[in-house]
Amino acid sequence: MKAVLGLEDGTVIKGTGFGAEGTACGELVFTTQFTGYEEALTDPSYKGQILMFTYPLIGNYGVSGERFQSDNIHAEGLVVREACKKPYHYKSARSIHKFLEDEGKPGIEGVDTRMLTIGAREHGTMRAALITGSDDGEEAVDVARNFPQITDEELIALVTCKEPRFIPGAEGAWKGSGKPKHAVVVDLGIKRNIINNLHKRGIDLTLVPATTKPKEIAGYEPDLLFVSNGPGDPEKATDAINAVKAFAGTIPVAGICFGHQIISLAMGARTYKLKFGHRGGNQPVKDLVENRIFISSQNHGYAVDADSLEGTGLYVKYLNANDKTVEGVSHKDLDIFSVQFHPEAQAGPMDTEETFFGKVVKVLGGDL
Repeated sequence: MKAVLGLEDGTVIKGTGFGAEGTACGELVFTTQFTGYEEALTDPSYKGQILMFTYPLIGNYGVSGERFQSDNIHAEGLVVREACKKPYHYKSARSIHKFLEDEGKPGIEGVDTRMLTIGAREHGTMRAALITGSDDGEEAVDVARNFPQITDEELIALVTCKEPRFIPGAEGAWKGSGKPKHAVVVDLGIKRNIINNLHKRGIDLTLVPATTKPKEIAGYEPDLLFVSNGPGDPEKATDAINAVKAFAGTIPVAGICFGHQIISLAMGARTYKLKFGHRGGNQPVKDLVENRIFISSQNHGYAVDADSLEGTGLYVKYLNANDKTVEGVSHKDLDIFSVQFHPEAQAGPMDTEETFFGKVVKVLGGDL
């Protein structure tokens, strides 16, 4: 099947299409992870983006479905050097070709992903159009140029839950005095692994839509407000920002990735769009308090402005060892903390999970 990838700067890449025939539009972003394509493609944070892997062979262990982070693919399309046609793994249920076809998503292979990655690092991420079933580069570029910027898109509504959902904590897992604690989770496109990490520690969860107002959240009588990951510009998550403002100082507040940015905005800080973002499983993060470095999994295109934290009560706890961007904050006096990386993804492989979720348990009065 013919396929073409067109970028807003006029770049045209022709290759071989796989998956579904059609057109995908979005911001072209790259991830450096070697494995985890099931997790990445089903991560709601990739909504509005065409995902490109820098690793040259994707799909070699097939698709099992066991590690999905949501019910379906959220990335708009897939760009790879080579998509494995005959995967080999005892849990494989289908190839990545069949996975994209079943989900109605287009993919392109035979692409010089190294060249595209270098271009993104030099010039920043760009809008792109991926068309399978055609090799009309002029059309692809025109579609890319007329597609909205990701800063202008309303993506949260496409990935949040439609109505509240209660998830009881794992039976007998809560370690601490009294009954299990209850967290209200503002779902902005939450990954299953985050839910699983809270659940397995015995915390009762109520997932609420992104537009839930503070008064409704208060009606659930939460012991913790948790703000999830999600796609797009954090400034558009106005209801989540207002929720953090309403509960800061009354109950503990925690967040991951998008949630980290929203918490920072609610406390008075600023965010900005990164040139090409951090996506992959090999990002080094320094804990400035404990003076140690660990490897983290990340997926974000925005960051918190470190200078804007002055006067907010927040301080930088984690810093990216590569570009010195903020990777996590804590409040000087209140139980408010967040991380930009994904501790539930276990890139270290396990070092960041307990660091974050152990703190969640601790602030709720549980035992580690």
